[in-house]
Amino acid sequence: MNRQLMRRILRHFWEIAGAVSVRTKIFGIVLGSTLLLSLGFAVQTRLALRDVLEQKSRELGISIAHDLASRSTDLILINDLYAVHQLLNEARSSFSDVRYAFIVDPSGYVIAHTFGRRFPVELLDVNGVEPGKHDHVQVLETDDGVIWDVAVPIFDGEAGLVRVGISDQSVRSTLARLTTQLSLTVMGVLGVSLLAASFLTMVLTRPILELVDAARSVGRGDFSVQVGRWANDEIGDLAEAFNQMTGELSRMDEIRAERESLRRQLIEGMISAQEEERKRIARELHDSTSQSLTSLKVGLRSLEDRCESPELHEQIDDLRSVLDSTLSEVHNLAVQLRPLALDDLGLEAGLRNYIDEWRCRHQVHLDATIYLLPERLPEAVEVALYRIVQEALTNVARHAQASAVSVLVEQRADQVIAVIEDDGVGFERHGSHPRPHLGLIGIRERAELLGGSLTVETAPGKGTSLFIRIPLSRVSKIDGV
Repeated sequence: MNRQLMRRILRHFWEIAGAVSVRTKIFGIVLGSTLLLSLGFAVQTRLALRDVLEQKSRELGISIAHDLASRSTDLILINDLYAVHQLLNEARSSFSDVRYAFIVDPSGYVIAHTFGRRFPVELLDVNGVEPGKHDHVQVLETDDGVIWDVAVPIFDGEAGLVRVGISDQSVRSTLARLTTQLSLTVMGVLGVSLLAASFLTMVLTRPILELVDAARSVGRGDFSVQVGRWANDEIGDLAEAFNQMTGELSRMDEIRAERESLRRQLIEGMISAQEEERKRIARELHDSTSQSLTSLKVGLRSLEDRCESPELHEQIDDLRSVLDSTLSEVHNLAVQLRPLALDDLGLEAGLRNYIDEWRCRHQVHLDATIYLLPERLPEAVEVALYRIVQEALTNVARHAQASAVSVLVEQRADQVIAVIEDDGVGFERHGSHPRPHLGLIGIRERAELLGGSLTVETAPGKGTSLFIRIPLSRVSKIDGV
């Protein structure tokens, strides 16, 4: 449980630390390290100085007590209590740390003290000197701070005992001054560290930020961007490697653009050749083949008029039926190859004729909505949209098993939108792209050739929707496309 908690805490810490910028991390590391080191140094210095000052205060108290003991011996023996009292007051006034001083005779009676009128009797039993010892120090905790109570025997204890109280006031004031000076020093060090951190972050993060901006430019497709090499360190090596990478990407992009241009020219040539050949075959079927079949039909009628045999009449009727069927198939083939209405009347008339014919041929409910401006579209756009709708409806007839289809072709100010939807079986998608059908590939190539796009929405059992967008501002007017 504790391990899981620690892992959560560490993971949460890294999530927070990873969310801040490199600049903030550098500032935090430099300032945090400086602050910790400065505080550690200040605390260690204060503790060491406090120990030294406390030791000096205890030694001062012991020295003062021994001095008083030696100087008061003769005065006590001659019973000059006034001189003893003066001696204690002199010691108290000479040393600011002496809080009190008093002398106790061997029987425990206070013969002189510096407390004024009232002597605190509770001090009598808090300290003493064991036989054979020269002094003893007792630490007293009072409301005014710590007092080191020093006891020294007079004339080996036969003349009494000297007690001196040394206050820690000077120790505390010295430590307070030292703490103030250390705080100012820490603040100065932090200021210098802040300047150093600013310089360090500028040196480290500026080339990194330049690399980030350059990488974003590369992500947008600008491979010409280069970054300067700041220094001969790892970041400089990274900048050099980045420049080499962008150079390679630029060359690869030029090769890709050249290949794409060649591919586009090839597709344009293929589509142009297809349309030209379709147009030629359609006109050949309409002008030559249809006329020949019509002439043959007229000849059969003339032959029927001159012939009186019932058997020949029956054969001529059969031949005329075959001829009518052939003429209809030739006409339908010519319309599919290149409808004359598309060339003569425009896209709307060509689409409506094809849609009516498709509706009658396949007996599927088809709802068509066409909104086009009176002005004719460029020939490339008209032919591309016609072929796109034709290919889409052909796919519906072959694969969709649909009961209803809708077609929308709408011209706007700067683009033409085509939407073909069906309620058929749909098909499976691989990732974000549908499976590559030749019909969809042809539709996509025609749309992209004019700067447009194809979007496919489909799923098994959910039908299929094709969204085609062709911008009129980017149309290249290619003859025959």
